[in-house]
Amino acid sequence: MWTRGQGGDRAIGPGSPCRCDGRREEDEMKVLVLGATGGSGRAAVDALLRAGHEVTAFVRKPELLEARPGLHVVVGDATRAEDVERAVAGHDAVIVTLGIRENAVMVRLRGSAGTPIDVRSVGTANVIAAMRAHGVRRLVVQTTYGVGETRNALRWIDAMLFRVLLRDQIADTEEQERAVRASGLDWVLVQPVHLTDADREETVFASARGEARKMTISRRSVGKFLAERAAGGASRESIALSTA
Repeated sequence: MWTRGQGGDRAIGPGSPCRCDGRREEDEMKVLVLGATGGSGRAAVDALLRAGHEVTAFVRKPELLEARPGLHVVVGDATRAEDVERAVAGHDAVIVTLGIRENAVMVRLRGSAGTPIDVRSVGTANVIAAMRAHGVRRLVVQTTYGVGETRNALRWIDAMLFRVLLRDQIADTEEQERAVRASGLDWVLVQPVHLTDADREETVFASARGEARKMTISRRSVGKFLAERAAGGASRESIALSTA
């Protein structure tokens, strides 16, 4: 792993065992993952379990997860505050990877068939309220490169895609980020570029200045990064995540 510049940009080599602040994680934590059956969420669960942490997966469809040592499954709906509050209690950190996995064109034309269009903002607001109520401080939230501080960094083709095809989802993600920033918690926003299902090792470029290099990154790499940031490191920062 090497560090470039003074603005918190880091390239993390494949297989690096280090956390992003340069320290190794030694203490077992209890981490709640919302969206644990999605690509990034599932990868975060895998990375946390490999690191020896105790993981609770908050899901709507428990049959999509295999039973594993150290993994607990809680069935619930992120848009229901009471479900989220029950799940948050007793954890050291929370990872949020909520989103809509349906075809973007179909969602734009007909709306979402199974997941509310505002699942990110509503679910995250419920998480924040529950964390405040139970004294849980560490919050790591996956959003999207091109919202918030990186809005003006988008390529023109991506900006057009956001406006035409993903308008409602992006508006919801903007609201999600605003809620996280105003939460008063020890939060980290992670903004990955275009996601892939690649299973190979990648060198991840993490930038606290909103910079991106290659415009694709695997869900596996994102999940690993989310797990590392849940375990420790700086807080109250937004990280653009791409590959070097």
